[in-house]
Amino acid sequence: MAEFLAAAGPFLRDDRVRNTVLLTVTETMRENPALHRSGPARPAGLAAASARLPLFGWWTPAANEAGKAAPVSGAFLHTPPFPVLLSAVPADAAASLATETLAGRPLGGVNAYPEAAEAFAAAWRQATGGRVDEHMRNRLYRLAELTWPDPRPDGTPRLAGERDAALLTRWFGAFAREVNDFAQNADHAAAVRERLSYQGFTVWEAGEAGEAGGGPVSLAGVTRQVAGMARVGPVYTPPEARGHGYGSAVTAAASERLRTAGAEEVLLFTDLANPVSNSIYQRIGYRPVEDRVVLSFGEP
Repeated sequence: MAEFLAAAGPFLRDDRVRNTVLLTVTETMRENPALHRSGPARPAGLAAASARLPLFGWWTPAANEAGKAAPVSGAFLHTPPFPVLLSAVPADAAASLATETLAGRPLGGVNAYPEAAEAFAAAWRQATGGRVDEHMRNRLYRLAELTWPDPRPDGTPRLAGERDAALLTRWFGAFAREVNDFAQNADHAAAVRERLSYQGFTVWEAGEAGEAGGGPVSLAGVTRQVAGMARVGPVYTPPEARGHGYGSAVTAAASERLRTAGAEEVLLFTDLANPVSNSIYQRIGYRPVEDRVVLSFGEP
């Protein structure tokens, strides 16, 4: 990872908003290397085991006529079982990544800008004969002026602690199933412990007289801050507590906490198929930046 950050770090930080996921995932792995080292319990061999480990890479255009090396202009990260995460690169570079750099590596999909994602998927499909499906279209938002929901729902926000770990783990799993996450069977308890290690959860706790009956009713996670940027997510309210504005309020609380902690850019992603969340986040001050697509790969 050190070599990757030395080579691609300046490129990623130069556009920290568009490269938010690459930056936050690598920062998490730098702080907690064991988090993404899970693989098959009994790998078939060294090659099978290594194929389950994270893989980093960067892309540079060809040298110019004078032979001067070009700067890094793209990067990717693959942490199985998640899709390949790809920055902005030309379509031909994305196709080459799929069929050359990652040849033989089991891939669950690709997360990229539409043109690059489609080129990557087309090359992979031609090489493997596999099936490509659209998994999700995401929209990236950045916080402008934070506006709290008016009226606020009953209750107050607070930082989550160890006493909340079991509840947060259940909610993490429920969220993963609801959004059809690639890592539905992952160790959600480990992910929760990682977030709790840096106070990465805000929960909204309804008052005792609240309609939900008191106690935690919604959560908003946040990433580690890196390069003056952090991202809110996931945001989850269990079905029985929805419709009261808790999700909007806990998102506003987590966003405000990031701003207070010094984050210059506060970001979040939404599923474009969910018009409710897209409208809610815009009402509290988030503005759209750009869209990405997640394609999933499968057997023919």
